[in-house]
Amino acid sequence: MKKMPGSTSDFLPSEDKNSTHNTRLGRAIAPVNAEHPGLCGLLPLDDSLDAFACRYRLAEMAEKTLDVQYYIWEDDMSGRLLFSVLVAAASRGVRVRLLLDDNNTQGLDAILRLLDSHPNIDVRLFNPFSFRTLRALGYLTDFARLNRRMHNKSFTVDGEATIIGGRNVGDAYFGAGEAPLFSDLDVMGIGPVVAEVANDFERYWQSACVSTLKQVLELSEEEIGSRLQPPDDWYQNEIAQRYLDKLESSQFITRLEARDLPLIWAKTRLLSDDPRKGLGRAKRHSLLPQRLLDVMGTPAEQIDIISSYFVPTRAGVAQLLQLVRKGVKIAILTNSLAANDVAVVHAGYARWRKKLLRHGIELYELKPTQDFVPGLRDRGLTGNSGSSLHAKTFSIDSQKVFIGSLNFDPRSTMLNTEMGFVIESETLARLIHRRFLKSRQHEAWQIRLDNFGRLNWVEQKDGEEIVLKKEPKTRFWQRVLVRLAWWLPVEWLL
Repeated sequence: MKKMPGSTSDFLPSEDKNSTHNTRLGRAIAPVNAEHPGLCGLLPLDDSLDAFACRYRLAEMAEKTLDVQYYIWEDDMSGRLLFSVLVAAASRGVRVRLLLDDNNTQGLDAILRLLDSHPNIDVRLFNPFSFRTLRALGYLTDFARLNRRMHNKSFTVDGEATIIGGRNVGDAYFGAGEAPLFSDLDVMGIGPVVAEVANDFERYWQSACVSTLKQVLELSEEEIGSRLQPPDDWYQNEIAQRYLDKLESSQFITRLEARDLPLIWAKTRLLSDDPRKGLGRAKRHSLLPQRLLDVMGTPAEQIDIISSYFVPTRAGVAQLLQLVRKGVKIAILTNSLAANDVAVVHAGYARWRKKLLRHGIELYELKPTQDFVPGLRDRGLTGNSGSSLHAKTFSIDSQKVFIGSLNFDPRSTMLNTEMGFVIESETLARLIHRRFLKSRQHEAWQIRLDNFGRLNWVEQKDGEEIVLKKEPKTRFWQRVLVRLAWWLPVEWLL
């Protein structure tokens, strides 16, 4: 019988139930953790197939708990495959808790009912909508709350391993569909930081912003316990089977149990917003950006920023220019207008380009390409042709790295809850810097000012420099839309 959520007998924190490492995953991880006391083992997941395989295989290994938290979970092939592996785990007796932001669950109510009907699966929703069909109606009566979303992403197994980063769940994030993928970066972590993620999940799970599925959706007695297995078409179809066949090439579990994963060992800590931010009740000094500045410190030489949405605002520009005046070299990689999946957000960035460039900040914009060929693997930070940048990371002085869900925009700063790892690793920082250099050279336009102060988009092709005078690969109406949004007082919403 499923426990009643919120009761005094509700679930214990994950670390309390897994302290002896008496699971398959624990037995594989505990010995390597013991060799690196106080440090965390980190596996960067910039390859889309590896990112999916890591989640899928860890869920297959789960024996006690799966705590899963996401902003978006698509009802597509990869989303359903991960749903099915959660159900399979629950059927083995694993306690599964699924926490989703409700802004992107439209069309998922039936599946969430199915999952929540399983005695070992509990589903909760962050800032849920009262109107399930015409959700826009909710904004008319409850805009202040519904405008605040949970942007966190974490996937924690048996209290032993966790995955955090920028990826949501869906074909576009795992390179599994025919649509251009979102190029992203996650990191799997083992060691002390896993308990921090588990405790943070517990904090969100019990927060006032979160409702049980039964509080949001009516679930009849007939539905409870009547459908405990997912439909066959979730995974028994040609496309899903081809993708699962591809997973067979993954050596993740073999290398994990052989203690042969190429882990980077480093001091790592979790930074996460107070879930009360979802109600507008978090104190300003507790917000993640401020704490991030405190923990990361002030750059002395160099900062590389990779952000899918870069909306610096007047205050952010002032901070960046202050660093420049101190001699810090700043380079930023973000989406071009043609690659941005939310074009209006581009206006919040475009209005500051000239000022940033005049003060010596380097700007690079990811190029989309029109000859996208569907495939299952990507090329690191910028992915396959046709991809859109979705990673959120930055490195400071080749010493410290942040990887997480935080974009460099007002929405991440003031409205959405965010999380991420601060990693003290010269190895990882230099790895990300090298990939940053490669990405901006081959897959991005460099933005420059000409002698008349006009923007130019510069690319290298066959050893020659090509200079473009307007936003490349965009239509006139797109540029007009950006210009109109430029003057609207909506920057705080972007």
